[in-house]
Amino acid sequence: MKEKNGSLDRIGSLEILARSQGFVKIAGVDEVGRGPLAGPVAAAAVILPADHSIEGLNDSKKLSHRRRQQLAEQICRLAEGWGLGLVGPRRIDQVNIRVASLEAMSIALEQVLLDGCIPDLVFTDGRDQFPLPQGAPPIEQRAVIKADSLSEAVAAASIVAKVYRDALMQEYHAHWPQYGFDKHKGYPTKFHKQAIVEHGPCEIHRLSFSGVKP
Repeated sequence: MKEKNGSLDRIGSLEILARSQGFVKIAGVDEVGRGPLAGPVAAAAVILPADHSIEGLNDSKKLSHRRRQQLAEQICRLAEGWGLGLVGPRRIDQVNIRVASLEAMSIALEQVLLDGCIPDLVFTDGRDQFPLPQGAPPIEQRAVIKADSLSEAVAAASIVAKVYRDALMQEYHAHWPQYGFDKHKGYPTKFHKQAIVEHGPCEIHRLSFSGVKP
């Protein structure tokens, strides 16, 4: 395993470092869907066993649709605990996408805690820490830039969240086919922006986002 500027730089390196510091049950939390013009922001929290047999974990954006689906099935089957959190468009409009993303992360971890699986360390991708769920025990949290490429648990969370949100946008396409949610999943493609011009926003559009608001 390489070191780069004094830090390990490959998938799983954050878990290796954390376990060398005495942490045992390590959760990864990540979100998807900050950039779209429509749909919720989704987050997942995942605790993987140290001896899991899942191969090919990586940032969900670096994986094909089919590979993400295969891995998501394995993750949900083999994880010690996992949970999902969704925050919808109206809440996003109310509080802004950053706050909504952190709320989704908190909800996802809450689902894990409700199942009786309590981590002693949580890794998140980026710079922000999210508020722990109400009533949660003290849990150390570390925000790490590009954690989805350095932590297997964070990568697993990004995969689960991405697969779930993509499936949800596919369902929304059946209700509003004119926007093409099955193709772009709500992201601001040329087709999507033109569809908003022609049809106006629908119930799941984020009205506070540029490209949607008048």
